[in-house]
Amino acid sequence: MKKILIGAMLILMTLSLAACGDKKEEENTANVEPEVTQMQSICELSVMECYYHNVAKYFEEDATGAWFWAKDKKFWIEYSGIVTIGVDASLVSMKVDGTTVTITIPEAEVLKCEVDESSLNEDSFIIDSKSADITAEDQTYAFGQAQEDLMNTASNDTALLKQAQDRTKQLLEDYVENIGEAFGIKYTVKWIYVDTEGNYLGGETPVPDVESPEDTK
Repeated sequence: MKKILIGAMLILMTLSLAACGDKKEEENTANVEPEVTQMQSICELSVMECYYHNVAKYFEEDATGAWFWAKDKKFWIEYSGIVTIGVDASLVSMKVDGTTVTITIPEAEVLKCEVDESSLNEDSFIIDSKSADITAEDQTYAFGQAQEDLMNTASNDTALLKQAQDRTKQLLEDYVENIGEAFGIKYTVKWIYVDTEGNYLGGETPVPDVESPEDTK
């Protein structure tokens, strides 16, 4: 009878250990899946900085005087600008279904735009010889217009925006691939494309349970 009891206890212990082993293996498998927070960090680091050199024009008709004595204000500003382009990391989400990773990625956009003030000096302002006197307010206004023109130029550069999105996609694919290789898993990456407001544009059909930043909190 004692042998039977000992044998039964050993069987129960084996089953218990096996169950613990299976649970631990499942936890480890879950831990090696790609994480959306890591993907968002990659997006924040994968921005492109582009340098522009441009000339902004300022013209104000009949700025001073009247009739035949009226004079226009006319000058140019030569400047350099820095534009940061990338994707909004807060709109990046993903879903892992077995070995398929579906990533939602927005279009690239201008994240930051500024005129490089160090590129401005006395020679940057070219005043027409027939222009009325230029004031500090005129220069400030022209500087603001230059920054706005820089933003518009970069925002309409579709080739550059696509390049920025493709760069981010490649880095995210590399991240998923590296996670898989480290644990002997071959992941397949699929994409859902959204605009800068998060509206669906194409790719895989969106599903309601896609993991989002709020889900990870």
